[in-house]
Amino acid sequence: MPLHPEIAKVLATLPAPPAELDPVAMRAFDESQVTPVGDRLPLHSVEDLTAKTPYGDVPVRVYAADEKPAYGVLVYLHGGAFFLGSLETHDHIARALAKETGLKVVSVGYRLAPEHQFPAGLEDCYGVVQWVAESGDLLGWDRDTLALAGDSSGGNFVAAIVGMAKDDGFNLITHQVLFYPSVDLDFDIDRYASLRENAVGYGLETAGLKPFNAFYINSGADPADVRVSPIKREDLGGLPPALIITGEFDPLRDEGELYGRRLREAGVEARVSRYEGAGHGFVQHFFWIPQYYRAFAETTEFLA
Repeated sequence: MPLHPEIAKVLATLPAPPAELDPVAMRAFDESQVTPVGDRLPLHSVEDLTAKTPYGDVPVRVYAADEKPAYGVLVYLHGGAFFLGSLETHDHIARALAKETGLKVVSVGYRLAPEHQFPAGLEDCYGVVQWVAESGDLLGWDRDTLALAGDSSGGNFVAAIVGMAKDDGFNLITHQVLFYPSVDLDFDIDRYASLRENAVGYGLETAGLKPFNAFYINSGADPADVRVSPIKREDLGGLPPALIITGEFDPLRDEGELYGRRLREAGVEARVSRYEGAGHGFVQHFFWIPQYYRAFAETTEFLA
């Protein structure tokens, strides 16, 4: 099907990206677009905490849709090409995940490039996962479900962390959920057909991948490192079951879908779900369209 008409309408209003990317200005713009607190999806509780991790203190926001004696926990890692995004800009995704899944959601305010060198942000996220496992009483964790979810570069972190956890013998992560993930930071345009098929006109453009991710790469992230390009991990066996959600018109579509195939080939349960008419970022920016809000319901079904 063609690009969804509501998405096409919005994309037609967007200005061309600036010739030079300014992280500070771009973050300020994103924060200016955040929905006021009083207009956000109401939940039983939303609490800002500090996670004490082996890598330092990390701000987190903890969401619960209702009151229960115990909860499964979902750690959510926001996207933003490793240099954008915050607890505020992705608050609506965390709220929707809490409401639809019934899990307690822990959103991570990790350190960003370029101010912080690799692997600062990744370590923050992994540290919070460890903190959750050690803070069961504080969070009311049921010690049954400990899922990870992330969109775009947050999906990259999810895939990297489940591999790191496997290497460390940390076997408490039960699920991985990746929304249109960036799992291969080698941006050779011939690596995946979707990089050419969806190169122009769908929001995220193939020519923008290198400059947008340059802040991360230049902070010390080597695309050959499996913590940076988790799809390059030779053995994906023994990783948690995965749900990978992709967009038909996303340049990153094929690498996400290949990650799913490689997981299945390694004996890991992996569900790949392509959303027609969607480009990159549809869960964040077009969740209000019912067929794309469906991603939250699909996540719920997978985690159940």
